[in-house]
Amino acid sequence: MSSARPRIRRTAPAGRRTRLALTGPAALLAAALTACSGGSSGSAEAGGDDKAPDTSVSVNLTGEAATPGGPVKVTLARGKLRTVSVTAGKGGALAGRISADGRTWISERVAAPGTAYTVEAKDTDGGSDRAAFTTAAAEKVNKLSLAPGKNTTVGIAQPLSVVFDHPVKDKAAVEKALKVSTSNDTEGSWGWLQDYSGKDRVDWRPKEYWKPGTKVTLDARLNGVDTGADGGWFVRDYTTTFTIGAAQVVKVDLDGHRLALHRDGKQVLDIPMSAGTPGGEKASWRGTAVLMSKEGTINMRSETVGLGDAYDKMVDYSMRLTWSGMYAHAAPWNAGYFGQANRSSGCVGMSDADAAALYGQVRVGDPFEMTGAEAKGPVAEGNGYGAWNVSWADWQARSALK
Repeated sequence: MSSARPRIRRTAPAGRRTRLALTGPAALLAAALTACSGGSSGSAEAGGDDKAPDTSVSVNLTGEAATPGGPVKVTLARGKLRTVSVTAGKGGALAGRISADGRTWISERVAAPGTAYTVEAKDTDGGSDRAAFTTAAAEKVNKLSLAPGKNTTVGIAQPLSVVFDHPVKDKAAVEKALKVSTSNDTEGSWGWLQDYSGKDRVDWRPKEYWKPGTKVTLDARLNGVDTGADGGWFVRDYTTTFTIGAAQVVKVDLDGHRLALHRDGKQVLDIPMSAGTPGGEKASWRGTAVLMSKEGTINMRSETVGLGDAYDKMVDYSMRLTWSGMYAHAAPWNAGYFGQANRSSGCVGMSDADAAALYGQVRVGDPFEMTGAEAKGPVAEGNGYGAWNVSWADWQARSALK
């Protein structure tokens, strides 16, 4: 591994010689300059003082392929540091703190891969040095997708969900970098799970449904975090913000064959419906599902959900509840069963007019609370947003930082 020679700039206050030198390549360069100068350095320098204190500085990262993933550390041999700045080639900077004794500065965040950094240190006597190093590039890069979308307004059950492109072995390191802040100090927890796609995923859900009007921010300070074997490094940060809308809950009574929309504790819609045929794969899920998307008119084909060639229809007012294909939607072909029996292929169907009314009022993130015996089990955590079907204690136990 070759070592880059840092750029050196020495300054000192008038009338006193102060030497602030970076060790490693910087020290080698200083030694070379001394060996070639000849004669006494004290007599050659204006204002020379051979008894000046040794204020040499060491930086833990040097060269053109420094190891990323750790903090930058600057240590002063004697005296006290006044300021230290570590700036990245892309215009960013690493914040840090000087120790109580003034001898050491350590960055709060780690050095990211494939990044050029410049270090400038100044001591309390006016000496300064400047050096540069570059971290090795990442052999593999991990990325993520975030939900909900930035600057959106969502329902009271919407979790903050992060799906990773590659496996995450060091879950604790990743979770430490995910900072959630809310406008009202909402209590919540991260929980790790497997997404329906098979990818690693971590969701942040509140202990109870969000309070309307809550503003939520995720600051994912992931640049420089190594996710472990087969996962790769993150090479950027991510942020997203969203706001919680009105307190809306859709209650689906599978046994009573009715659906009701409640807003702020008051019922605003009561709709006869027909859900999935009980006793097999066509039965509906029970528990709490979260409205994932409002998809309008879509083509639904039974073969995509493992039900052979049972149907192939264009379906209006489609509201997705799970990745496995459960929707609430218009189903005029099932009109004879609305309010009477569950005879669909797993979805919650209703008339065109009722579906239009529900579609126009619900919001992504609204919970659908489905109760009744005529179901095939609760919605799984990764099949959409099923975290509400896990107890709070069990959900907290899924955090990598428990």
